[in-house]
Amino acid sequence: MQSPPPAAGRPRGRPSPARRWAPAGFVLVTAAVAGVLWLSRSLHPGAVATDLALFLHLASVVFGFGAVLAVDWVALLWVAGRRRFGDVLRAADNVHIPVWFGYAGLLVTGALLRPDLTSGLTWAKMLLVLAVGWNGVAAMVLHTRLAAAGGSPPTRPLLVWSAASAAISQVAWWGATVIGFLNAI
Repeated sequence: MQSPPPAAGRPRGRPSPARRWAPAGFVLVTAAVAGVLWLSRSLHPGAVATDLALFLHLASVVFGFGAVLAVDWVALLWVAGRRRFGDVLRAADNVHIPVWFGYAGLLVTGALLRPDLTSGLTWAKMLLVLAVGWNGVAAMVLHTRLAAAGGSPPTRPLLVWSAASAAISQVAWWGATVIGFLNAI
């Protein structure tokens, strides 16, 4: 089987910018989550700041996770034969920024919500938040690989990677959301 042609303007054998920056992305996500945990121990916001942080935290879920759900919906429509694969790629192109802004908003506001670091549920949530970030970095690499195929349906390995990425994303986003709700009641 012949490999797909390299993306325009990029010599064969040279990794895409997303692939070159992926290791730094994994480190940045890990450092950001660790920073939130460290900062949350140092901050002691008042009631008004906590309420504002909670509102912005929920808005960040809507913004970031809502964008993820939109792409996954278009992907399901493609699986059902109701959209072209290029539609899935365009949807993903259009939501990278909202997803990352939502994720960043969750991290910043999460530090102000005084998480209970003695709770196993809180640590489970933070692991899920870390999984969302790592999966997001890997999804950027995946997206460049899919886009390099010029809108053609993905090869079997890329299809498996796409399905795994979507599954990890859904489990991690929903899991963190449910744990956040359980911690709030």
